[in-house]
Amino acid sequence: MLRVSDGRIVDADGVPIQLRGTCVGGWMNMEDFIDGYPGSEHGIRSAVASVLGPAKAAFFFERLLDHFFTEDDVAFMKACGATVVRLPLNYRHFERDATPFQYDEAGFARLDEAIGWCAKHDLYVILDLHAVQGWQNTDWHSDNANRHALFWQHPHFQDRWVALWEEFARRYTGNAIVAGYNVMNEPVSNVTDGRLSEEYDPDWPNFNRLMRRVVHAIRAIDPDHIVFLEGDYYSRRFDGMEAPFAPNLVYSSHNYTRAGFGPGPYPGELIGGYWDRAYQVERVDEAEGTVFSRQHNVPLWVGEFGSIYNGPPEENPCRMAAMADQIDIFNERGIHWTTWVYKDVGVMGWVHLDPASEYMQRLKPVHEAKRQLAVDFWMQWLPSTPAKDLVRELARLAENAIDDPSVDPYAAERYLGQAALAGHLAALMQPAYARRFEGLSETEIDRALESFAFRNCLPREELLAVLRPRLTAS
Repeated sequence: MLRVSDGRIVDADGVPIQLRGTCVGGWMNMEDFIDGYPGSEHGIRSAVASVLGPAKAAFFFERLLDHFFTEDDVAFMKACGATVVRLPLNYRHFERDATPFQYDEAGFARLDEAIGWCAKHDLYVILDLHAVQGWQNTDWHSDNANRHALFWQHPHFQDRWVALWEEFARRYTGNAIVAGYNVMNEPVSNVTDGRLSEEYDPDWPNFNRLMRRVVHAIRAIDPDHIVFLEGDYYSRRFDGMEAPFAPNLVYSSHNYTRAGFGPGPYPGELIGGYWDRAYQVERVDEAEGTVFSRQHNVPLWVGEFGSIYNGPPEENPCRMAAMADQIDIFNERGIHWTTWVYKDVGVMGWVHLDPASEYMQRLKPVHEAKRQLAVDFWMQWLPSTPAKDLVRELARLAENAIDDPSVDPYAAERYLGQAALAGHLAALMQPAYARRFEGLSETEIDRALESFAFRNCLPREELLAVLRPRLTAS
């Protein structure tokens, strides 16, 4: 069992270990930009069921998951030098809203199989509850389609979250290949008014109460596993977080940077200033997660960070260089890390689907419509489109009509776009995605979904050249 000792993560013999690897987003928590569909996971599942019928839709999604992550992927990660894989999970695989507190064995069976592959290849696993009952934030990656985060105000959702972690603890206590429990991805505790901006003020009393509650509930069943706690405001805010209150706690921040996204050169002038290695050092050292880790002598794990590679192709070397500097800084400071993301349809993965594959070819019209309508909220770096321009115009109209200085222009435009484009228009597109598979037999559907299998994907060799020596660096 891994444990925390004197500010470090150590193995059973007390030898320090660095957790370095990646996250398998898009698997047991699907995401639009990773899997290539529009909208939310629960929305696309519903649309496919309406078009293909419930039985064929169930087959579709089971086979997608079967191909997306297999032992071949685990062996590849290990061969690259990874020591850990973070598995993002959607609660819907384990519990249905119609039958709360009853657990679905099929979801646990799939997860158990993956943990078995990791045990075979000596790769630690972090279980990450990425989509929480009632939604812990307003974004697509918590399977949220409505910009309401109900979790923080409703005891029912909180009780279900704690109970599900108790179930995980019962099942995995004593399992040494499980490095620990990442109890909630990217919390945002104070969104009662539906707005987020740089003036965001976390609800620290409620946040700290719930983190303490879930840790104590897990510890009552499983006293040994590490529990990973993320900061508030998408894992960036730690200034009001309670000091460590139990043994074997590791704290986690997420560190996406302008240098990794662009557009623009690296080193060079980007939006917000001049980015180079020295500035990245400053950003890492002054981040609230780093300060909290030093102050309390606890390990820090950067659970997510990464660069994108679907911007201007000529800028990809800049994005790679920014990634290399960032990881070097983490390694020099003994910070644990996992990149976002392992596999996708061509945005930022270690491996990606072949553009010539059947899945990508079949969905070409859908992907082009997604680009035109800017429905992938994540991809703010892409060039503007008429849809984005209309949102910007409407946001300025709203600001002028409301005429209130408390309206944040950036937030007004960003979240109007999320509601109108990533919310409403993406939902309108979901039947079009489903109809690309209408009339196909199960054999034909399976052949298309085999595009996700590792053997049919393309490694992003330039990125792997950055990662491999840094995964194994002393």
